[in-house]
Amino acid sequence: MNIPSLTFLDFQPVLPALLLAVGGIVLLLTEVFQSAATINRAYQSMVALAFSAVAGAVAAATTLEPAREVFLGFGVSDPFSGAVTVLVCVGLGLSVLVSAGFLRHRNAERGEFYALLLFAGAGMSLLAMSNEFITLFINLEVMSVSTYALSAWLRRGTRPSEAGFKYFILGAFSAAILVYGASLLYGATGTTKLSELAGLLPAAVASNPGLTYLGAGLVAVGLAFKVAAVPFHMWTPDVYEGAPTPVSALMSAGVKATAFASLVRVFLPFAQDLGPNHAQLMTYAFAALALLTMVVGNLMALPQRNVKRMLAYSSVAHAGYLLLGVAALFARPTGGEGPLAVTPLLAGAEGAARQQTLQAILFYLLAYTVTSLGSFGALAALERREDEPRGTAWDLEKFAGLSQRKPGWALAMAAMMLSLGGIPPTVGFMGKLFIFRAAVDAGLVWLAVAGVLASAAGVYYYLRVVVYMYMRPSQDGVTVPERQWTTELALVLSTAAVVLLGVAPGTLSAWLGKASVLFSQ
Repeated sequence: MNIPSLTFLDFQPVLPALLLAVGGIVLLLTEVFQSAATINRAYQSMVALAFSAVAGAVAAATTLEPAREVFLGFGVSDPFSGAVTVLVCVGLGLSVLVSAGFLRHRNAERGEFYALLLFAGAGMSLLAMSNEFITLFINLEVMSVSTYALSAWLRRGTRPSEAGFKYFILGAFSAAILVYGASLLYGATGTTKLSELAGLLPAAVASNPGLTYLGAGLVAVGLAFKVAAVPFHMWTPDVYEGAPTPVSALMSAGVKATAFASLVRVFLPFAQDLGPNHAQLMTYAFAALALLTMVVGNLMALPQRNVKRMLAYSSVAHAGYLLLGVAALFARPTGGEGPLAVTPLLAGAEGAARQQTLQAILFYLLAYTVTSLGSFGALAALERREDEPRGTAWDLEKFAGLSQRKPGWALAMAAMMLSLGGIPPTVGFMGKLFIFRAAVDAGLVWLAVAGVLASAAGVYYYLRVVVYMYMRPSQDGVTVPERQWTTELALVLSTAAVVLLGVAPGTLSAWLGKASVLFSQ
């Protein structure tokens, strides 16, 4: 029996995930010594926040190290995975701040909640590093099982139960589809390692094209569920509405970031090693998925008066913008003519163009993370517990006259809506500018134009919230929940990030440029 030889160098890249897991265990152990009648559990959120911050700082250091395999090739440590882990820790920290006041107001603050948040974050971090299908599946389930439980955390009422049950059932189906697709790819290539898969794909396509394409398609479907791409998005509005608002925020940001990281890591070998024809096939497949997701997400969000469901469909639309960037990763010159021809403007600089596109994807993920957490944080601050069972806690009328009642909350929500709509000088504008520029540079001008038009349609429902806050009178008898300093701190940090990164994105963009390096065999 051969015992694997692992060194500290293998464990060093997973230190952020280990720190998050240790933080979760600490919170579980401290909860053992608490009674159900314990009122003050404020320290638990601070413990979770501290572990998230330390893990994020450690992950930021890994972005400066060269890319390499770890754990016998089952994982990789590269600047890209480190940057994704930093995004996850930022999302975790903001979610913890929003959760503290949200749960305290409902007498539902327990150590298990923060432990599940940290365990989900550990799964996200490891998922971004996964270089093998079995490892990828295990880490995906660590993340998913934690979010299933978090979705149904507020057990009273039918909405949380429905959210948890629906997310669990559909998530199990999507995981089964992904595993079946991975098994087909294993049958075609004889390996489950992504780095080895790259070199074996040409022979697999030549000998078993049907098996290879079917396996790749099923893996894409499994990951498309996690990023909420159309037509695999139907779970999103119901789960987001029924789950606790801080959990909805984490799902919209952290789960999306790591799912896109896995999507890029799994499918980039298909474009690099199968030649121009297969690369163009990948381009058009992801371009069609992006177009469908952008259009459907925005159209479904337009009539929503429930702000939480509107943000859920908005999350679908933003997945479409990110898929636009993924499609640009595979674009190569076709030499053809017509509106659908792919003729990159950066011809001859394929490697530089791909790194620029990865940089745009990372910047967009960061922009969406801080903006989404801020918008859900403002929503959580405004919610009243007694309105949740009736589904009126997130009605648009609740925002009427908010600028007179809570000007600070209204300002923060307005900044988030402008950023989601891509209006300058917010970080959302810069994120869309980078992602659309990457698509244009890749020759996908028609897709970039479609993205701009879809984004313009989305401005309507974002600005509608701002109009209600600043131009509609407040309803009689509407009371605002008491202030929670942790929630307001999250709003201040999110608003500052949205504005400052929109005005001066240079330093961060340069760092993400260095972090947009993937391990390659």
